[in-house]
Amino acid sequence: MDSRISARALGVALGGWRTREPAYEALADGIRLLCLDNRLAPRTALPAERELAGALHLSRSTVAAAYRSLRETGHIASLRGSGSVTLPLQRRDPGRASAADGAIDLQQASPPAWPGLAGIMADVAGGAASLVSRVGYDVLGSVELREAIAAHYERRGVPTSPSEVLVTTGAQSAIHLVASVLLGRGDRVVVETPTYPHAVDALRRAGARLVGVPVTTDAGWDLDRAEQAFARTLPVMAYLMPDFQNPTGRSMSAGERDAFLLAGERAGSVLVLDETTADLDIDRGPADAGFTGGDPSSVVRIGSLGKTVWGGLRVGWIRAEGDLVRRFVAARPAHDLGTPEFEQAVAAALLSDFAGITAQRSSLLRAGRDALVAALGSELPEWRVPTAHGGVSLWIELDAALSSALVMDVRSRGVLLSAGPRFSVEGGHDRHLRLPFTAPPDELVRAVTALAESWRRVKAGAPVSIVEQLESVV
Repeated sequence: MDSRISARALGVALGGWRTREPAYEALADGIRLLCLDNRLAPRTALPAERELAGALHLSRSTVAAAYRSLRETGHIASLRGSGSVTLPLQRRDPGRASAADGAIDLQQASPPAWPGLAGIMADVAGGAASLVSRVGYDVLGSVELREAIAAHYERRGVPTSPSEVLVTTGAQSAIHLVASVLLGRGDRVVVETPTYPHAVDALRRAGARLVGVPVTTDAGWDLDRAEQAFARTLPVMAYLMPDFQNPTGRSMSAGERDAFLLAGERAGSVLVLDETTADLDIDRGPADAGFTGGDPSSVVRIGSLGKTVWGGLRVGWIRAEGDLVRRFVAARPAHDLGTPEFEQAVAAALLSDFAGITAQRSSLLRAGRDALVAALGSELPEWRVPTAHGGVSLWIELDAALSSALVMDVRSRGVLLSAGPRFSVEGGHDRHLRLPFTAPPDELVRAVTALAESWRRVKAGAPVSIVEQLESVV
């Protein structure tokens, strides 16, 4: 058994779980979704039935029935005298939809590989003799790739030298490394909410105390809350996605960028900018990267080729001032011993024609976005669909707080999604659903058809309180 979750913490994680009757199945579904999203890790000990019943104001028999349902579907195991623990993923959900069964998997929000990638890989493999002549252990990154990344930043209006670039095994590795170097236990970090959940996991693992700043599809970033958060908590770091933010798809205006930069400098904070989606433009056109004024040591940029080229190409990078790069290099051997030479050579070749790659991605994402928006307007006109000028997803507002229940129901129809609360920092977002438009248009249309069928079923089974809430909004 690796960890334990208290009844109170589980109650917070469940959020608005009571989305259907009977209550025990709604509770079981809430816990199932936490398992599927990996918000409850395998081998996590669940609270005793009596404790959870008290925290959720339920009868013990209701919790007992929920645990029994979870045992029957293989999500938990219960041992006399040892309580109940969650099970590894491969033992969960027997008979339920999976990507291998031909389901439409919209959990990762990643487009398919760029069509020219296989050819680039073949060309690089032809020069394998020169690659294997190298030592292979390089925690900084190849000169050729760092030069290509620096040139990429120059084109975006961010003067950069190769010495200001560290190559990593993907953006997630970069986030972990930055957090481990900059943060100590209990340090405060400003984060957007909603936001990229794996970044939140990395920050919490580093011991951070998160301070949320709301971002919406309509109003953008809440600058008043942001300025108060920086001034009040003096965060060591802020983690931000300025371009096509995941999941909202919103991009910061020049004024918003300047406001965060000023607030960060006043508080002595390092702004960590996740730019992994910055090049996924559909119809916005070239934009200034911003955050270029002031102290260069106060801004760290993270990028990768995971969203633009292929999720399986594990190449990312950190762009930072020279002294910070040296700190990251010194700390890196505790994480890994460098990025594979072959992947670095492929990445360097890709960046030599990056404009052509992003043009193809723009066309692919436009087709997916337009098909998804049209299907939603036809099948689910009661949902609020925002405008997205780029990125990978739509942050849909439902007309009732039933996101988690919807995700569980549509899963049985072969559509795999992540519910709104998955992207929350402080709980909530039960009225939202992230819908990626990275899949082929025909799959997206089929997914919306399944969603519409599930939505009718979920609403019909919702408790009276949620139905009344829905009607009050209408």
